Amino acid sequence: MKHPFHLKATWNGGRNSEGHIDAGGLKTVISIPQEMGGPGTGTNPDEMLLGAASTCYLITLAAMLERSDITPDELTLESEATVDVTNNVFTYEWITHRPRIVLKADASDADVTKAERLAHKAEESCMISRAVAGNVAIETQPVIITAGVNAV
Repeated sequence: MKHPFHLKATWNGGRNSEGHIDAGGLKTVISIPQEMGGPGTGTNPDEMLLGAASTCYLITLAAMLERSDITPDELTLESEATVDVTNNVFTYEWITHRPRIVLKADASDADVTKAERLAHKAEESCMISRAVAGNVAIETQPVIITAGVNAV
């Protein structure tokens, strides 16, 4: 089964102008980020790729935990990306995901081990990670905590 997705975009002017995108649930202003000499209004391709990779990873991890009968008390994620600009060539180099999984106080050592394994496996299973494989390095640094106990 194939699932089509559509996006409509407009751009008003030259390099340092802004545009708009509409992709169903995503409607926003776009421009080049200030760090790269643009106006920095709205979002930009760098943030959107990080957002796609992060949300795909987080949803995949949540589904894998659920299928493994692990219901975390809390599941959060911080992600970071590095873009290199050398000789005016932009290269999206690296994404690091830092999921924080807080398990229930009665979680077993096996649950902690399984949650950590799934935190890494989710990256390999994520559609966006597979789409950028070979072009962008992706690293996962999970923190697994049992409620009331220190991090693993």
